[in-house]
Amino acid sequence: MRTPTTRRGFLGAAGLAGLSAMAAPASARIEAEPWGIKLGIATYTFRNFDRTKAIEMVRQASVPWISVKNTPQQLATNSTPGQAREARAVFDAAGLKVMSIGNIDMTKAVTADDLRPLFELAKNFGAPLMVCAPTHDNLKRVESMAREYDIRIAIHNHGPEDRHFPSPQSVLEAVSDLDPRCGLCMDVGHAYRAIRTGHLRESAAARTGDVTYADDPVKIIPAAGSRLFDVHIKDLTDLTNRDSQCDVGDGEVPVPAIFQALKRIRYQGCVNLEYEIHGEDPLPGVERSLSYMRGVLAGLAAA
Repeated sequence: MRTPTTRRGFLGAAGLAGLSAMAAPASARIEAEPWGIKLGIATYTFRNFDRTKAIEMVRQASVPWISVKNTPQQLATNSTPGQAREARAVFDAAGLKVMSIGNIDMTKAVTADDLRPLFELAKNFGAPLMVCAPTHDNLKRVESMAREYDIRIAIHNHGPEDRHFPSPQSVLEAVSDLDPRCGLCMDVGHAYRAIRTGHLRESAAARTGDVTYADDPVKIIPAAGSRLFDVHIKDLTDLTNRDSQCDVGDGEVPVPAIFQALKRIRYQGCVNLEYEIHGEDPLPGVERSLSYMRGVLAGLAAA
């Protein structure tokens, strides 16, 4: 039987103990790592707010893990070393655990000198991982910087509009022979859009006929293995349409299957909610999305 993916379908078919966690009162204890999965938030979710307000909303969502977006309000890309360290101290004082920064646009960084300020920012902020968007042309220079600074980089797939890395498999093909510090940040929503809109016709996997994993983002997870450094999760009511984003659990992304696949590879990174809708008032949708994911994880743990 196919695992239900939507909020209504999963709850209606579950019959799994523990799913009542989705309806738990706000005062109930919320596990930091339900079923061993680190649920985090990419602070791009709160891109319209300054650092203080973003932190306030992350804490209200009861999430300890964060990926900090390099916005002028939260962590300016041109921060001095002192400003970067000061920003990190604020997040630390709030009890938040910084797992990465980004997504950092590297598409215009042609030379090593162009890239160095970005790695200096990560170093001074104390980020062990940079979610980033390089190009095929500068990827070797990015790899060299990752080795020099001993900072991991996770290339973010951005869907069919991205001519560099539209899909997770396009990232995996590019990093397969690179330093182990180079890996993938799989954006689940963009991954489905890339596949459903025909990106596979252009991928190396499709050209060789090897589509054993490339035809389904859930199958990409075991194929990525240790190269999977980060996951951005969002949901879509139409897996071909970027404008159909919705609260997680209301769309077609198979969230339970994704969590199961991550568990099977003993994934150690974060699953970061990247909520891109309702930019002026994101918190209700953020809390609803996290509640659904926590409920799914509680159900899977009890199964």
